[in-house]
Amino acid sequence: MKFRTEVEIPFSETKIDLNSKIFSIGSCFATEIAGLLNDGQIQNFNNPFGTLFNPFSINKALKSCHNSEYFTENNLIKFNEYFISLDHHSSFNTRFSHQTLDFINHKIQQSNEFLKETNFVLITYGTSFIYEFLPKKKLVANCHKIPGKYFEKRYLSHLELCDSISESISLIKDICPENVQILFTVSPVRHTKDGIVENQISKSKLINALHEVISTEENCTYLPIYEIMMDDLRDYRFYKEDLIHPNSQAIQYIWEKFGNAYFSEETKTFITENLKIKKALEHKTDDLKNPKYLEFQQKLKEKIASQQGKVKHKIFN
Repeated sequence: MKFRTEVEIPFSETKIDLNSKIFSIGSCFATEIAGLLNDGQIQNFNNPFGTLFNPFSINKALKSCHNSEYFTENNLIKFNEYFISLDHHSSFNTRFSHQTLDFINHKIQQSNEFLKETNFVLITYGTSFIYEFLPKKKLVANCHKIPGKYFEKRYLSHLELCDSISESISLIKDICPENVQILFTVSPVRHTKDGIVENQISKSKLINALHEVISTEENCTYLPIYEIMMDDLRDYRFYKEDLIHPNSQAIQYIWEKFGNAYFSEETKTFITENLKIKKALEHKTDDLKNPKYLEFQQKLKEKIASQQGKVKHKIFN
C-alpha cells in the first residue's frame, strides 16, 4: 500500500565528478544547493548578482557575466543614503558608490572566468512576476523596499519568458565548454505575498515556458524540484515555520535525490567524507592541550590531506 506519490529526478548519464565546476543562479533554492556543494567541497559559484527570481532578470545577469559588462554610476540610484543597483540583491548596497561598483564588478569578473570552465549550470526560477521602476521605465530584479508608488507590477508575457530562457541557454552554451549541462528548476518556495492563486499562475507560466523552450534544446534538463515539494513532500512538516520555505529535512531529501541522479559514485563518497570532516571541524574544546584532542586534530588533518589528494582545487580553506 502506498501513502505518497514519490517523484524521481531523471537519472543523468553525464555525472558530476570530483573536478566538475557548477555555476548556479536564481532564487534562494539555488543558494541552498550551492551551500551543500560548498560543504561537500565541490567547486561552485553561486548568484553573482545575489538572489534573483524572474527569468528576465536572471538572463540580464547572465548577459553581463557573459560579456564582462561592468556597471558604472549610471547603473546605480541612491536611496536612504545607500547606492543601489536595481538589477542586484540588497546585499550589494553600500553607502559609497565606488564600494557598490567594486563589489558588483568583482563578481562579474569572477563569474565570467568561472563560466568559461563550468560543466554544469543550475538555473532556478522563482516567479513570473516582474516590477517596472517607473522613474526610469526599467524592468528590475529587486525593489529594495523603495515605496511601491514608484513601481508597476505585472506578469512577464509568455513570449518574454521564452525569449529570456532561450537567450540564457545561448549565452551559457557560448561561454561554457562544449557539452555543458544546463539544469532548470522551478523553486518550491511559494510566493504567498503575491496571493495563493497568483503564485500558482506564476509558477504555471514558468513551467509551461520552460518545457516549451528546452524541448528543442540539447543538454537542457528540467529537474522536478517543485513537483517533489508539492506532491512527494505534500505535508507542512517539511516546511519552516513560515510555511513557505522548505525546511532542512526537505532540502536534504531533495539533495539526496539530486545526488543519486547526478553524482558519480566517487563524488558521493568524496562528499560524504567531507561532510563528516566538516562536522568534526565544528567540534570545540576548552582544553586545547588535551592529548586526546591533539590526537583528534592530527587525525583530522590527515583525513583532509587524504581528501585533498583526490582533487586539484583547494578544499577546507
